[in-house]
Amino acid sequence: MPIEPPISASSKSSGKVKRISITKVQNNADSEVQSQLNQSGSTPLQPGALHYVSFRSDFEDSGIPPAAHSRLFDLFQQIQKEFEMVYMENIRLQEKIDVLNDRLERECYGSGERSLQTGDFNDYNDPKNPLKPKTSVSSTQKIKTSHKLRAQTSKIVSSFKNPTMTCTMQHQYMGHKDGVWEVSVGRPGQPIIATASADHTARVMAMDSGRCLLQYIGHGGSVNSIRFHPTIDLALTASGDCSAHIWQAAVNWDVPKRQSSTEDLTNIDRTPTNVPCLNEDQEEPPTLRTPVRELLGHTGVVMAADWLSGGEQLVTASWDRTANLYDAETGEIIHTLCGHDQELIHVSTHYAQRLCVTSSRDSTFRLWDFREPIHSVSVFQGHTEAVTSAVFTKEDKIVSGSDDRSVKVWELRNIRSPLATIRGDSAANRLAVSSNGIVAIPHDNRQIRLFDLNGQRLARLPRTSRRGHRRMVCSVAWAEDFGCASNLFSCGFDRLVLGWSVHLLKDI
Repeated sequence: MPIEPPISASSKSSGKVKRISITKVQNNADSEVQSQLNQSGSTPLQPGALHYVSFRSDFEDSGIPPAAHSRLFDLFQQIQKEFEMVYMENIRLQEKIDVLNDRLERECYGSGERSLQTGDFNDYNDPKNPLKPKTSVSSTQKIKTSHKLRAQTSKIVSSFKNPTMTCTMQHQYMGHKDGVWEVSVGRPGQPIIATASADHTARVMAMDSGRCLLQYIGHGGSVNSIRFHPTIDLALTASGDCSAHIWQAAVNWDVPKRQSSTEDLTNIDRTPTNVPCLNEDQEEPPTLRTPVRELLGHTGVVMAADWLSGGEQLVTASWDRTANLYDAETGEIIHTLCGHDQELIHVSTHYAQRLCVTSSRDSTFRLWDFREPIHSVSVFQGHTEAVTSAVFTKEDKIVSGSDDRSVKVWELRNIRSPLATIRGDSAANRLAVSSNGIVAIPHDNRQIRLFDLNGQRLARLPRTSRRGHRRMVCSVAWAEDFGCASNLFSCGFDRLVLGWSVHLLKDI
């Protein structure tokens, strides 16, 4: 650091007149030493004197002139004061952000929430301390988009005056050591859920107790999806090891309870960060390594797999841009479904008909009809980015979600235009539709929103620092007619699976 030459007394005095006057914020160390000196009867030190003592002892040992010492000390003191001002300003800004988040939760929960988008900070700006958004090109585009979305959704938002649903979190299931890609529910009469995780395992857990009843470790890569067989105790998993596995999913309900697998809401409130961790002293759940059938044939990651109606055949979707139709008994490929221009990332089948839909990064999804010996295909075009999922409803409609932040409802026989379009502020992931037509949409921004098939907003599941997902929500699944406290399950890349109680107020 360059050192200024000695200055005269007059110039030094002039420098003091121009010195910045900033209120001193005394730190804890200063206060403690001052208190000790007062108790001992010593002369109290002036603000900053403690620091000067240490500086002065160093300066006296150096060859720097006393005038330069004083000047350096003044500069260091100004730097410290500036830093303290910035620190206090950051604290005030954080308090304002917390107030805005609380206000947003109160205004949004259960009343057709209005999401706080990039441009919305301008509505709450303090003229003295404005929160300036980033000025990058992408941020500017997002701001313009948010204004358009605000205009498009204003009518929908204004139509919700009172809460229409009650949404509460009931259970938190833990155990996976990496993100959870998908959650699915057992067939009627089996109150269990299954999870597929990037930690190379799949788990079967009891809905109410949260006990891990079975763990499958047969894959050599991330487990990307899991589905139960519609009639027997089998599970189907798709993996990053380019294969799909069929394995025995019969569970032993006498497995000792794992207290760490689920926590009641009281324990969750006491835990500030909800970080999933297993109790090392507890016994490991039953583990299965060998599949009943290994389904090969793909040359890329298998992202999803699902059973066709009846469970005799199944369909897989892969990054190699193809879907395969397999015979579940023999593991032989019956058909290879080609046509997508980019990777496939999801597949879903009809609950009663031999139909399936494959979703792709090429911004389309395709409806495959296997009811005739010569199968037919219909291409649905309407999204502008990757289609992350497309599922059937009980009313024979298709609901598709995309990275373009939209969800569309389609008539099965009309592939030209959607019946309804739901606009969001974040990419939609693997969604689910209940039997009474409630669409649960998991988002990249940690939110889960509920809509009806007409595109009307119903609610948003509550999310705070202690409840809800802390990272991207990957998948949701409805669990109906099980008589359990939770009827909606969600999973995310925070390694958590959450159970929710979601009901229309008119049904309570």
